Amino acid sequence: MAVNNLTKSAAAKQNPHRATRADVAREAGTSVAVVSYVINNGPRPVAATTRERVLAAIKKTGYRPNNVARALASGTTKTWGLIVPNIDNAFIASLAHALQQEALANDMVMLLGDSGDSRRRELQLINNMLSQQVSGLFYISVDRHPYTDLLRASGTPFVMLDSVDPALQVSVLRVDEREASRQVTTHLLSHGYGEAGIICGPLEMLNTQERLLGWREALAEHGVQENPQWIFSTPYTREGGYLAAKKMLQGATVPRALFATNEAQAIGCIRALSEQGLKVPEDVALVCFNGTQQSAYHVPSLTTVRQPVAEIAKAAIVMLAEWNGKAMLREFSHRLEIGESCGCQAAPYSDSEL
Repeated sequence: MAVNNLTKSAAAKQNPHRATRADVAREAGTSVAVVSYVINNGPRPVAATTRERVLAAIKKTGYRPNNVARALASGTTKTWGLIVPNIDNAFIASLAHALQQEALANDMVMLLGDSGDSRRRELQLINNMLSQQVSGLFYISVDRHPYTDLLRASGTPFVMLDSVDPALQVSVLRVDEREASRQVTTHLLSHGYGEAGIICGPLEMLNTQERLLGWREALAEHGVQENPQWIFSTPYTREGGYLAAKKMLQGATVPRALFATNEAQAIGCIRALSEQGLKVPEDVALVCFNGTQQSAYHVPSLTTVRQPVAEIAKAAIVMLAEWNGKAMLREFSHRLEIGESCGCQAAPYSDSEL
């Protein structure tokens, strides 16, 4: 019997009665409507003494307002969703941080969904956020083939934060990745290197294709012959860059210059080169795409193109607020930042410049 009583007691603690507005009203000796007026600070005024009784009853009963239900009743959950491929990516993390700060400045909560580079998980996250009635969604798809049909059917405003197929007719914020890749590769070749390889992302991804095109355009402009054996496709990770460089080092020759299509790949590549006694830029000059603040403090500092993350975050909020179901497009200019990895003498950096 004692065991049974303990079991019932434990169950009671695990499933306590959740206080309701009716409980508060009984404790305060008022109506449920008056309790609602106090909680919502209106729409009708409540006498000071009654208000104090209601607040004391809320404290005594342990009542907690159901903010989700209240938000749904008002027509907004005051919540946005952000779905990204992998928060471990330094650029993605910096963009997520900027969006979070902008959300807070707009009195909104941002829910983060990390798909871990999995389309299956990406779909799960979308369904989960839609079920939570988010007021809007910011979205970077794993492979730039987003689930736009599902989002359109839901009626939820959404903005893509990367390039997607224009035929999808969705709202997009982006930089011209092809032009950015061409520019940073052009700077690399301006040092007089007569050959250049590339560590790129998976070839089926649209952003990989855009960055490859920019690299090829720069080579053609400088009369540099493309060597198919110096195209190394790998994930956008430090490990990916490391393994690509290891593979490159197994070849008969190593390119004098190299374009890594994101910062993580560049850092992994430098590690692999260092293990073989090769220095950047003395032995292999290197530039990369999508640098972050980390690029400036790496040794050597990385020559990179950066996206204006803070500006993108502010514009994304505005675009979502203006969303009307019709496709909107806004492009941002990238910024070339000179480091030491290409062979330049980099100027001192400060956080205010980054």
